[in-house]
Amino acid sequence: MQFHLNGFRAGDPMIEPAAEGAPRIGMPDAVDVLIVGSGPAGLVLAAQLSQFPTIRTRIVERRSGPLRMGQADGVACRTVEMFNAFGLSDRLLREAYWVNETVFWRPDAHDRDAISRTGRVQDTETGLSEFPHVIVNQARVQDYLLDVMRRSAERIEPDYDLEAIDIQRDETGEFPVRVTLRRTDASRLGEQVTVRARYVVGCDGARSAVRTAIGQTLRGDAANHAWGVMDALAVTDFPDIRLKAAIQSASKGNLLIIPREGGYLVRFYVDLGEVTPENRDGIKQISVDRIIETAQHILHPYSLDVKEVAWFSVYEVGQRLTDRFDDALTADGTAREPRVFIAGDACHTHSAKAGQGMNVSMQDGFNLGWKLGAVLQGQSDAGLLRTYSDERQPIAKALIDFDKEWSAMMAAPPKDPNRPEAGGVDPAELQAYFVRAGRYTAGLATHYRQGVLTGAATHQALAGGFVIGTRFHSSPVVRIADAKPVHLGHAARADGRWRLYAFSDAKRSALQALCAHLATSPDSVLRRITPENADLDSVLDLRAVLQEPHRDVRLEDLPALLLPRKGRYGLIDYEKAFTNDAATDIFGERAVDRERGALVVVRPDQYVAHVLPLDAYDELAAFFRPIFRMH
Repeated sequence: MQFHLNGFRAGDPMIEPAAEGAPRIGMPDAVDVLIVGSGPAGLVLAAQLSQFPTIRTRIVERRSGPLRMGQADGVACRTVEMFNAFGLSDRLLREAYWVNETVFWRPDAHDRDAISRTGRVQDTETGLSEFPHVIVNQARVQDYLLDVMRRSAERIEPDYDLEAIDIQRDETGEFPVRVTLRRTDASRLGEQVTVRARYVVGCDGARSAVRTAIGQTLRGDAANHAWGVMDALAVTDFPDIRLKAAIQSASKGNLLIIPREGGYLVRFYVDLGEVTPENRDGIKQISVDRIIETAQHILHPYSLDVKEVAWFSVYEVGQRLTDRFDDALTADGTAREPRVFIAGDACHTHSAKAGQGMNVSMQDGFNLGWKLGAVLQGQSDAGLLRTYSDERQPIAKALIDFDKEWSAMMAAPPKDPNRPEAGGVDPAELQAYFVRAGRYTAGLATHYRQGVLTGAATHQALAGGFVIGTRFHSSPVVRIADAKPVHLGHAARADGRWRLYAFSDAKRSALQALCAHLATSPDSVLRRITPENADLDSVLDLRAVLQEPHRDVRLEDLPALLLPRKGRYGLIDYEKAFTNDAATDIFGERAVDRERGALVVVRPDQYVAHVLPLDAYDELAAFFRPIFRMH
């Protein structure tokens, strides 16, 4: 992390100097972005927007304060990568339980009333991410994001005890969306507040008022299968209690065990059987004692003595999805500029078993946040915001299709070799499917289609390991100026900037020419995008990776653009140039053409937008032309 650019400042460098008038108390008459709901999607969006001090962002929440316990707990590898861009990964990894291996149990071959271990696999495939799959309570995840907002120049805090009851778009003035809010606290219950906004984002859950206001509906069906979930402190002789465990019993149902952070707490997902019209009301009333008793039966012959239950719930699996994530179409199908968006559970719901809900919701917020930032700062036209629904709705659809299949397998009874006609799932098949589905459960299956923000694969062979439309897969490098081993992708922060990673050609001549063109040419896309009097890396952040060992590179021979002068003092940024780390070899690991090199263009949300030759100046400009306003 770099700081002191504009002068020495004592104290915690993670806390930005407060903007004038921050924090702003009380709901103003007008805001740039109003976020409804402080769940994972809303807080990632607010945390991203908090990085833009000129954007007036407010977030309202009907609850009286932050979430304290329960709900989601799985944090996918991809989410940890995102959290690293917010400066949160170290804290998250220190506190979380790491899911290293998953074990599989089935009815014992000699005694089907008992269970025995049949398989043990690595939870996340080696090399999939530099970060692990971890478990931490959703409330803590949200605490981390709240801290990002509090440390920002705007000092953003949610406005609690406020719910949205009406959203109207009247197309008048700068703030065309009128939102009516209602107080939910006892002292002012029912009082109403009206605020106008340029944009509104509904992150208000499966019963979203914002979704209703834009005429969208969650479509889909329940799986008609109930599960009980509890976070418990228990004493047991089950040997895999500190491993993720998928357990199939012969007749008592199935059980998924997820160890929790702290070393003692464990989450149990307990199969409560089929839901019918006759038993649906009864299932909703199931007690925690019934959940415990069912878990005890499934674990036989092992004992389970539950000492304390921190939280429990009973739910019916369901996967539902809306047709659009914005209001870009009127009721009669006329296209218009989107002003109201929905994210997270407001537009897609999943089962809990695959750990997708919270993770996909946060990626919604990350996708939309930088786009709103670019439009509100005047860098991009409002048409950029159409790409949010166009990109995220198909991703949610694909994940829901996967979730249906995975949930069905988790709920199915094991096949009985003595009664094959009874059906069920072979435990070996369940284990094999788990391994195949690793990219989904790691959060790395997202692949954006070719479009405005995703280029054609014409030059993909130059960097085969950086697949266009997928997240930028980081790898170790060595920073030239201070010989520090670092991860290349970790140089990117959640600050709304695009990244240009220039992998040098063998002779370094194409890299030198690229830097000269970007720095001095009248046709340079870098110069045409960067606002006047702003640092040259304020919109496009160029980083270079050379092939030579770092001791063979002379700092004074680097192009000036890789040692840019920035800030009010014109200080030199020494963290733009890297060399190959011989121990891992990023050129080999990511299949980068050593002779020609490559330019990898990466979006602010860490997805690869394009791969180009180092001398493809016109193609680079043509790609950015529809995205940015050119000067």
